[in-house]
Amino acid sequence: MKISFAKPALPITGVAVVTATAGAKLSASGQKLDKKSGGALTRAIKASRFEGNKAHNLNVMAPAGTRLDRVLIVGLGKVKDVNELEMQKLGGRIYANTQRVKKGSVTVAIDAVTDAKMNTQEMAAQIAYGARLRSYRFDKYKTKQKESEKPSIKSITVQCAGFATARTRFAGLSKIADGVFFTRDLVSEPANIIYPDSLAKKAKSLEKLGVKVEVLTEARMRKLGMGALLGVGQGSERESRMVVMQWNGGPKKTAEKSKGKTKAEGPIAFVGKGVTFDTGGISIKPSAGMEDMKWDMGGAGVVIGLMKALAGRKAKVNAVGVVGLVENMPSGTAQRPGDIVTSMSGQTIEVLNTDAEGRLVLADALWYCNERFKPKFMVNLATLTGAIIVALADQYAGLFSNNDRLSERLSKAGAEVEEQLWRMPLTSAFDKMINSDAADMKNIGGRGGGSITAAQFLQRFVGKTPWAHLDIAGVTWSKKDSPTIPKGGTAFGVRLLDRLVSNNYEGK
Repeated sequence: MKISFAKPALPITGVAVVTATAGAKLSASGQKLDKKSGGALTRAIKASRFEGNKAHNLNVMAPAGTRLDRVLIVGLGKVKDVNELEMQKLGGRIYANTQRVKKGSVTVAIDAVTDAKMNTQEMAAQIAYGARLRSYRFDKYKTKQKESEKPSIKSITVQCAGFATARTRFAGLSKIADGVFFTRDLVSEPANIIYPDSLAKKAKSLEKLGVKVEVLTEARMRKLGMGALLGVGQGSERESRMVVMQWNGGPKKTAEKSKGKTKAEGPIAFVGKGVTFDTGGISIKPSAGMEDMKWDMGGAGVVIGLMKALAGRKAKVNAVGVVGLVENMPSGTAQRPGDIVTSMSGQTIEVLNTDAEGRLVLADALWYCNERFKPKFMVNLATLTGAIIVALADQYAGLFSNNDRLSERLSKAGAEVEEQLWRMPLTSAFDKMINSDAADMKNIGGRGGGSITAAQFLQRFVGKTPWAHLDIAGVTWSKKDSPTIPKGGTAFGVRLLDRLVSNNYEGK
């Protein structure tokens, strides 16, 4: 689907979209179309319950006096409802309502809203962005789809005064959408297509955007002492991998205050759990729902998509993405409950449950990232625990952090893009729950506080570096459509972390 921008002009054919504010007050473009159609829009409004509130839509079919197939009137709501998120949702609703248009073209007329905090150019860009986000589909394996089931929309043209400015603004947003779509693709692919080596190759494709990508083999990780990560994958015929991605878009050096010398400054870092399929290993999961475990690599998918977004929009920041990629399978060589492994940090771990495997992968990935890059901070993402779903359902991701400032910045960024975080506690009492009689720690802490003890486990591998853990188990996959997210993989975290970067770290 092509999205373009143009100067205001009454559309002649196809589908026209106009807006109305609360009280069913038509925009200037809506009024012009109403006049051209002999009052057809006004009559339709009076005959319906359309009030112009946000999320209200009204279709006027083949209005008289025009060659249009349809006019879609969309509600903006009150002036205070004209904001970034609501305009994105509006764009998503426009796409959802017009995706099967007969002639394939949709024209959206955006007019100024008196007293609104957004100008028409920003409104237009955000509406286009929302439409793009909603347009995602993963249907590559459907071979018998009827034409009537496929989107027929070919183009959306957004009209507004100063359309060139809107087009420029949308260009950057579209690069973020590219990262979101990449993550959704990775999460949606089945495990016979996406496994550690193939996922590593997908990450390598970012090199064409200027991202430096390294792939660590099992032999390399074994030399580095990554016994925790390698233990998870030892039951699979698929070899494990670790991928290191570097985007160097920021300043290369900063001044050292004390001696006036220069030195390289640490990058910001993102670390992802990439369990490409999780059977649970010897502690095998129930068969019902196990097919969903193809997206247990969601954290890694987000990190890869984020790096694509940052590179695509040429973010002025130095960022590192590290993902540990394994497949957790039961076999004669699989890790057993009771095994003790030695992590890269030298700390030993008693593996009481092989289905608590993501934290083992992250233990070595976090330590490696911290030791090699000395980052300003690390944020890791993982579909880590079912316990976080019990606590927060699919409404929030769990946030755990050793740093209040980082936590506050993450929460603010999440609220701005509607990828909400809820901060959970980390205390010494919870930390004691993972002490082991046989090793330095055990990989589970008991039934209570499962998401918290998992986070306490991770904290043992980050040292004093500012760090946050996002447990995205409940928000990585959606079973229903929302305005900007079709059901399926959500890519929750890509937009959040991109906003964290743009708000706080670009050019700094």
